This record gives sequence, structure tokens and C-alpha cells, in this order.
Amino acid sequence: MGEGTGHAPATAHTPEGDARSGPDGDARLAEAVERARRGDEGAFAEAYRIVHPGLLGYLRGIVAEDAEDVASDAWLEIARDLGRFRGDGAGFRGWTATIARHRALDHLRRVRARPRPARFEQDLLELPAAADAADEALDALSTERALALVAGLPQDQAEAVLLRVVVGLDGPSAARVLGKRPGAVRSAAHRGLRRLAKQLTGRGR
Repeated sequence: MGEGTGHAPATAHTPEGDARSGPDGDARLAEAVERARRGDEGAFAEAYRIVHPGLLGYLRGIVAEDAEDVASDAWLEIARDLGRFRGDGAGFRGWTATIARHRALDHLRRVRARPRPARFEQDLLELPAAADAADEALDALSTERALALVAGLPQDQAEAVLLRVVVGLDGPSAARVLGKRPGAVRSAAHRGLRRLAKQLTGRGR
């Protein structure tokens, strides 16, 4: 998970709970998914508990208060198509994030809504930030206020930050979800974190 912002988290920070995405957490997730594919309902519930907090945080950054409804639609599709999934725990996170993103975009098209545009000029991104500013932004992403700020980023930056920090995907996995090159996602996540750091630490006001 070295690609991306340089802050590939072992833990996805969410207000709902602690969704582990490190080696131990992904191994536990892979085991639960494999048992769920064989029809173990308890194992599917365990996979849901591991993945859902990060997935919901990601959806809140895209569809705001409609996240719960979109998540429900996504999980129905995940359950329906689980037998087709092949991969490990990290792959399952990416697969579920892809499904959730498709359902979120469908929802946005239905309501003719789009994520809010940024309120700051692009040249603010060129201002230097303190070395620890991104770390402070990551720590603060466990708050509802931070998720609201993420929703105010340009869409490419918001999704890159949410997938990397909240869902816990590495750079290549996030790029696959978004259908973009890893370098583009890395750049978007970096710009988004710098902008968040300015807002969360009072430097961008």
C-alpha cells in the first residue's frame, strides 16, 4: 500500500466504527468471504461488519444523507453476486466499493444531483503545507465534520480521499474502482488531503 498519498492507513477511519484493512484484518475478511460464498450466513454478517463502516463513510461523501439507502441497495447486489467474486480481503473491499459507487452514481443521476463544487480557488493547492498537515487531516477524518468537508471537495479528490482513507484501499485498488490511472488517483488524493489539511487546521481560511 505504498502508492498513493504516502499515508496508506492500516485502519480505515470512520465515525461508525473501526474497519480494519491491514494484513490481519484483510486475512480475517478473506476467510469470512470464502465461508460466505459457501453459504455461511454468519460469515456474510461478519464480512458486512468489517466492510460496511468504511463503505458507508465513502457513500456519505458522495450522496450525503442518502448513504444508508444507497448502501442497502449495494449490499443487496453484493449478496446476490457474491458467488461470482474471486479474490482476497483487499479485493473484496475494492469489489464492494465498485458496486457501491455504481449505485451511488445511479442515485445521483436519478435525483439529478452532483457533489458540491469546491469553494476554494485551485491556486490554493499550490501553497506549502506543514509536513504534518496531512496526518492531522487523516486523524480528523473520524469526525462527521471532516466527512462534510470531504463532500465539499471536487469529486475526483473526494472519491480518492474516501477510497484511500475511509474504505482503506491502496492506490491501485482505488484506481480500479474509479477507472483511472493510479497516478491520477494518487495526485487527486494528495491535492484533496492538502486542501483538507488547510481547512481542518485553519490554514485555508
